[in-house]
Amino acid sequence: MNRFFRKIHLWLSVPLGLIISIICLSGAALVFENEVIESLNPSLYRVERPEKGNPLKPSEIAQKVCMQMSDTIEITSIQLSADPERTCMVSIKGAGKRTLSVNPYTGEVNGWTESPPFFQTMRKLHRWLMDSPAKKGEKSTGKVVVGVTTLLMVVILITGLIIWIPRNRKALKNRLSLNCRKGIRRLLYDSHVSLGFYSTIFLLLMALTGLTWSFGWYRNMTYRLFGASVSSKTSLSNGNRSSEGEEGKKKQRTFEYTVWNKVISQLQSKYPEYASIRLETKQAQVSLPGNIRRTDTIKFNPKSGEITGLVSHNQTPKSKKMKGWIYVLHTGSWGGTITKIIYFLAALIGGILPISGYYLWWKRTSRKRKNVAPRTVGK
Repeated sequence: MNRFFRKIHLWLSVPLGLIISIICLSGAALVFENEVIESLNPSLYRVERPEKGNPLKPSEIAQKVCMQMSDTIEITSIQLSADPERTCMVSIKGAGKRTLSVNPYTGEVNGWTESPPFFQTMRKLHRWLMDSPAKKGEKSTGKVVVGVTTLLMVVILITGLIIWIPRNRKALKNRLSLNCRKGIRRLLYDSHVSLGFYSTIFLLLMALTGLTWSFGWYRNMTYRLFGASVSSKTSLSNGNRSSEGEEGKKKQRTFEYTVWNKVISQLQSKYPEYASIRLETKQAQVSLPGNIRRTDTIKFNPKSGEITGLVSHNQTPKSKKMKGWIYVLHTGSWGGTITKIIYFLAALIGGILPISGYYLWWKRTSRKRKNVAPRTVGK
């Protein structure tokens, strides 16, 4: 039986090893994306808190941004942090995922925040092998290849774990440690066996959660497994609502930013502890402290600022919660910096394992050829 699993492990690893390395190494590069971006551009994310002075009101921030940018721009949201040394993030209609960094005390625009080209490339490699879908949710060859490879990677990891199981205590000790005194081949073998074992559970967690972005059937199955219903929204229904949405946005331009002042005062009194508050034109998102994504949604009257409804995190449909759970489990952000470090090392090991496996496979096959060659000459 062990020989059977060895063959499966080998036959799948040889053709898929390089793709697995690309997926894992690019994923490792994305683990600390936010931390790297902030360290490279600290002025966009951190601000010096004045000794005397309070943050500007949301309407004042909006007005100062319009004065510096253009009177014709439309601000769709403002995100305020509970950290007094964090900048304010302003979203502008038509700017895509880019946001404006603004000093909350002076209203001065620091610049645009966006992901650098390096991380954009790593994300395209990690999710689509540089073959991005034409539209969000659509398929592409790269997306399918990544999905199939990740699915088979689960089989490779499980078969590798079965092969790893030692027969006795002495073998267990050898498979949990590295021997650096018996040459490069033994070192690579020990690292492939022991490091592969230590990283398996985290690589499995990444692979099983990552598959939800590759296959709709897998996502539906995962949601149903945890008792969450998946909302079936077709592209046709989205298309029918696009024209209505555009008309609504045109009418919505009459929104007065002063309404946000009333909303923020109510929310800050209701939530003495929060991570950030995102003010939109009809609702607000209050992010609660913690590593797990927990957000309360508050709806308000866009004319008076009166709160009309509240959907707490506990009342959020399980399907929406699942998105947050899957994301934090996939990225390792559920435990803060410690789990991110573990995920980074596990993804790094996952990218190196196929390379060491190729070397061991090549040495084994070349040795077999040498052993067979004399017999052939003798005949």
